[in-house]
Amino acid sequence: MTGPDPTVINTAEDSYVGVQVGVVHGDLHYMVPPGASPEQKFRVGVRFLDGNVPSRGRELIHEAVMAEYHTDEVCFYWLLSLVSGRTWNELSDDEVAILKNKHRVIGLTGDDGWTAGVRMIDRLLDFAENPENDLHALLAEFDKLDDAQRTPILKHLEMFLDGPLQDRMWELALAQAERDQTAGDRADRVWMFFQPDPAEPRPRAVADAEIPVATWIHVVAATAVFVGATVHLGYLLARAGHVSALLVYVLSLLAGHVGAGSGMDWRFRVVRRRAKDAEYGGSRHRRNSAPAGGFARRVDDRFAHYFARYVPRGMDRQVWLAETAGVRQSIRDEIVETFREQRTGAERLHWLIRHRVRDVGDRWQNGTLRSYRTDLATPLTTRFTAILGLALLAAGWTWAVGDAVADSPLSAARSAAVALIGACVAARARLHITLESRRAVHDRLESRRTLEGDRAAYDRWRKRLAGKPGDAEMAAWLDCDRKMLLSEALRHYRLTMKSVIAYAFVETRAASSKRARIKRGPWRYEGYDFLVFLLTADGVRQLTARLDFAHGSFHDRHRTNYRYEAVAAVRVGQADDDRRTFELSLVNGQEIEVQVMDPGMEQLEDGESLGEVSRATLDAAGFQHTLHVLEGIAAEGKRWIARESQRGKARARTFADTMRDPES
Repeated sequence: MTGPDPTVINTAEDSYVGVQVGVVHGDLHYMVPPGASPEQKFRVGVRFLDGNVPSRGRELIHEAVMAEYHTDEVCFYWLLSLVSGRTWNELSDDEVAILKNKHRVIGLTGDDGWTAGVRMIDRLLDFAENPENDLHALLAEFDKLDDAQRTPILKHLEMFLDGPLQDRMWELALAQAERDQTAGDRADRVWMFFQPDPAEPRPRAVADAEIPVATWIHVVAATAVFVGATVHLGYLLARAGHVSALLVYVLSLLAGHVGAGSGMDWRFRVVRRRAKDAEYGGSRHRRNSAPAGGFARRVDDRFAHYFARYVPRGMDRQVWLAETAGVRQSIRDEIVETFREQRTGAERLHWLIRHRVRDVGDRWQNGTLRSYRTDLATPLTTRFTAILGLALLAAGWTWAVGDAVADSPLSAARSAAVALIGACVAARARLHITLESRRAVHDRLESRRTLEGDRAAYDRWRKRLAGKPGDAEMAAWLDCDRKMLLSEALRHYRLTMKSVIAYAFVETRAASSKRARIKRGPWRYEGYDFLVFLLTADGVRQLTARLDFAHGSFHDRHRTNYRYEAVAAVRVGQADDDRRTFELSLVNGQEIEVQVMDPGMEQLEDGESLGEVSRATLDAAGFQHTLHVLEGIAAEGKRWIARESQRGKARARTFADTMRDPES
């Protein structure tokens, strides 16, 4: 046996185990509607087959067949579902019986591409036991099939064929994989699959003006008192014949009214500007206490990530983070409060956080980040009007009160005091009402402008994600990658497909890679760790490689060779959190351990179950076939190879005899 020193290959590295958030798309691709018709079940079953989840596809297609939904297309996919990803020995006795009597269950009724596809499947399976047939004629007929039948046959019959036919079909499958591996702008589209469906923007909640009833009572009552007292003072002046003083008195009241309005506007601008200053700069030393793993903490982490990433050109990162701490906290609080009670996953808000951070950077660079200070600066005309109006009020009031007191001392003094008190109470209450009302109006305007910007960014992001690949495309690309890696292993060890007794894959999520899936579908990853096992007459050839899924490129290859007798044990562990581990132990103490299902993968949508998602993910990875092969080697060693071959040939021979004599 040759190989490296005893090691443990473990994909559950600390670098990413703590980050288990994945993306679950709400597509209805794999959904079987309540009360589904047989045809609907069949269509969903075909989608599962296309997504490399044959066990679930087999179940649904079989249900459709048992419900008397029979067409040549159904027969075609029914046959493929029975053999997909398996060898003869992995079929149950009942499935072998169904396969032998298939045309008694579904008889061919047409003469189209699906009919030709069914007949080609029959001929391919029959040729495995009758290699004396004309292989060139068979392949010529195969080449005449439409892509709709040719591609699925190449994909799903791969493990079922043997002998010279296996080599030729492998050549065809590999040639197709080379063509299709990067088809459909793969490198430019794969990343979209791992982006969550963006949450729609929502307006920031704006608090209504908080004006207590008591404040309204105060302003009404005080204004009434003030008006009554000022009218009485005017009456005293008119009665005494002080026409000039009365005229000045009326004009001073008008000037005071205009000055008070300007003064309230001045005060609002000052208060608003101070509030914005506090919002943008006063929170830079504030510490968040959001619990780890919660929605708010994940929003915090994303804000920290994007603010550290989008630093304006020419600016030091630490200075940037310090200068924007307040606005960062303000936007963070807004988003948390707007979306926390809506059961929205933080990952669906990444686009919004990124947009807001970029907007802050853009406004910083063009000098408009704190443009509110200019917008809220009080104009000189407003200040002048306020000061002049209140000064004229004071002067005219003093003159009028002096003349009135000279004629009616007690009555004028009493009215002046009452008017002054009423004016103070009314002005204070009116100022509160004005500030609160204008604060609410400005908050709504800001919220509306922000929402408009968010909607524009949302529309741009949705448009960019419009090219997101479907799960079937992801599965097709991954299938091409498997074939390319298998081809590399065959070339390195100078083997042909015919000389490989059996092969198996173990694939799992690469460290730190993103993951995503469609509802009820298997997890897909940005990066995969692959183990390829080639069983040959001389022993096991093992290749380990890491796949960059976006580009379909393999890296970090490692090779190991060992005899069958060197396999000590094969173990599969399943923890309560659905963590699945695969362990292969060699007699020299070498341990190959792979975590085939991450902990925390129980991220479920409504109607899903933990077992359903785990089963789909393992099925898409071909895990059952791998266990069948490696557990057989661990239990029986090289003897398993001969016995497996004998059992498979016996089943295939029986099937071929049935094909030649359908009535038997």
